[in-house]
Amino acid sequence: MPVLCSSCAEKRAVLKRPKTAHSLCKECFFWAFEEEVHQTIVSAQLFKHGETVGIGASGGKDSTVLAHVMKVLNERYNYGLKLLLLSVDEGITGYRDDSLETVKRNQQQYELPLKIVSYEELYGWTMDAIVKQVGLKNNCTFCGVFRRQALDRGAMMLKVDKICTGHNADDVAETVLMNVLRGDIARLRRCTAISTSSEGEGVVPRCKPLKYAYEKEIVLYAYFKKLDYFSTECIYSPNAYRGHARTFLKDLEAVRPSAIMDVIHSGENLSVREGVKMPVQGTCGRCGYISSQALCKSCVLLEGLNRGLPRLGIGKHHRLHEKILSQQPLTQEEERKLKAVDF
Repeated sequence: MPVLCSSCAEKRAVLKRPKTAHSLCKECFFWAFEEEVHQTIVSAQLFKHGETVGIGASGGKDSTVLAHVMKVLNERYNYGLKLLLLSVDEGITGYRDDSLETVKRNQQQYELPLKIVSYEELYGWTMDAIVKQVGLKNNCTFCGVFRRQALDRGAMMLKVDKICTGHNADDVAETVLMNVLRGDIARLRRCTAISTSSEGEGVVPRCKPLKYAYEKEIVLYAYFKKLDYFSTECIYSPNAYRGHARTFLKDLEAVRPSAIMDVIHSGENLSVREGVKMPVQGTCGRCGYISSQALCKSCVLLEGLNRGLPRLGIGKHHRLHEKILSQQPLTQEEERKLKAVDF
């Protein structure tokens, strides 16, 4: 006997929501998913009427669903936002070039302006070239740092007021676990924030409208809406540290479906005792981007690449920042250590 939708009690249910275990028809699921995102936006006051908002678009399921839902809600509730798509081309042959074709189709489908910024034009390097030099062990560090700054630079070119990204509940919970395992108190304090205020010149505020949306439900939404998205994983990410946190979280979710939200709420309610020394936010002495050190991570990584010292930005080499800023030569021993790479 077919199961009826637990919401409307009229149509046949086509799915069981991973988040609530309710059996819903397609229309009720779409409405419930969109309304939850709307409530997240309204309760956190993510946007103001008249703002220009850049949507981080990679062509993947999260950013495609985000772009679709933002357009729907903007029209349904008259947010009064001017929406734009912003993409970063990391220069990964056979992956990013294909996903950007999806973004270009999304631009036509949603009738939104699109801006693409590339690592090559911003840094003079592509990820393909970076991997050739640094190998596959720490390449995700380079990509993550460069992408964050590239998004900010692209947002400044577009003169947007805010950037919204497709980070979902699973992503946030994974980040909490990663920061716990690394003992990174500073990042642990801010990784669950749904929005970040402007932290300095050259930094555009960001927000996560899908923060409480389960990844499984995003996939279901994209599937039943027949959205056009790119589903291939990055060819350089098999060894990414995040993958281990993701596997652990999926195992937890299989036993306890609420584990994802439980981890997020734990991260939100963590507090640091008084007297714990925290990094002081400043600006990079070279490019002016936010940094708690003399040089921002992006400039250190770039310096290492340009000098043929790929380990310069991996690990703690803060004492070398002043040398780099003043363009002093490194000793032979320092160069020897920084050239060693585990492929």
